[in-house]
This record gives sequence, C-alpha cells and structure tokens, in this order.
Amino acid sequence: MFLTRKAQLVAPEQALPGRSERNFPLPERHRVLDAPVFTDEIPAGFEVALFGLGCFWGAEEIFWQAPGVWSTSVGYAGGTTPNPSYEEVCTGATNHTEAVRVVFDPARVAFADLVKTFFEVHDPTQGFRQGNDVGTQYRSAIYYTTPEQERVARELTEAYGAELRRRRLGDITTEIREAPTYYYAEDVHQQYLAKNPNGYRCHANTGIKFPETA
Repeated sequence: MFLTRKAQLVAPEQALPGRSERNFPLPERHRVLDAPVFTDEIPAGFEVALFGLGCFWGAEEIFWQAPGVWSTSVGYAGGTTPNPSYEEVCTGATNHTEAVRVVFDPARVAFADLVKTFFEVHDPTQGFRQGNDVGTQYRSAIYYTTPEQERVARELTEAYGAELRRRRLGDITTEIREAPTYYYAEDVHQQYLAKNPNGYRCHANTGIKFPETA
C-alpha cells in the first residue's frame, strides 16, 4: 500500500477539491460472492454498514467470508473530497478513511456479530494508523445506517473498550457516526485479495476476544 505519514485531519477548506463525478468504471459483479458491487438497490430486509479498519484490501476479505454477507466493496468515506482517487486519499488531504461497504442479511448474521468481528481483527486504539500503515485514511470507523445499528455499535464499543482498559491496552479511538457519502474505490482495489491471494494484509489486532457477556 502507498505509505503516508499524514497523521492529522486537514481543515475542510484545505482538502483537495476532488471532482463532480467518478471518472473510472466499476465491475458489475462481486468476484467472490457473485452479487452486485456498484448498486444502491439491495434485497428487501437487508442492511448496509460501513467499516474502516486499516488497509481495505484485507478488511474486505474478512467481511466477504462472513456468513450472511451478501456483497462487499471498498471505498472512501468520512472525509471532505468528493469522488477522490486512491492517490488523493493517500496524501491525507481528503480526510477520508479506507472503508468496506458491507451489505448483509440480518436474518443470517446480526449486526452485532459484524461489529464484534470488526473489533477483533484490528486494533481500535491506534488512532490514525494500523500497524505500520500510518495516516488518517487508516483510522478505525463504524458508520451506521439505522438507529438500531448506532445503539448496537455504541454499546459494543463500550463493552470492548472496558475489556481493553482492563487489559491496559488503551482507549478505543473508533469514529462512530451516521454513514456519510461513500465513494467507491477503483476497480483494482475491489476484491483485491481474490485477484492477488498473496497480496498485502494488515491486521494489527489486539489479540483480545470480545467478552462473552457482551
């Protein structure tokens, strides 16, 4: 991945201007799940959530393997610049984080289980980095799309945070807010590890499982 050392957000007026439209094509079907990738139309009863947990290549792979997940994609969210490119996000001047958009069937996988997976596979205490990947685009984030998702996200964050504090591992820095505009990343990044099985994975997790009572 392109390494950047930008470790603080820029003022909105200093962010890159971006562009009014996406200027690259996207695949129609998910390379692994054979579901639509670029669509806002999802099956009735399904839900969407966005997660940021470091490099989105490995993060997407984790979520597409979860039972009950219908489709995943990678993109940019939480920042200022409209329709950014990967190179622009890597400068740290867009305020976006690398995100995974997860479309799932709550009858088969609870949002709470996705959140627990999210916390267990990365280190939510590291601020603007994950492991050796340093920059605002690697920050931890949960972007919810329903009030119930918000409630679950905040309750589980508190529960996991208490466990990390008990283990003296620091405070959770995960950004939790309503899902902002999501901008799809370029085709090369979609299902990257399905195309490149030996590609880069960064999962600087704490090694701490979710407490059983949560």
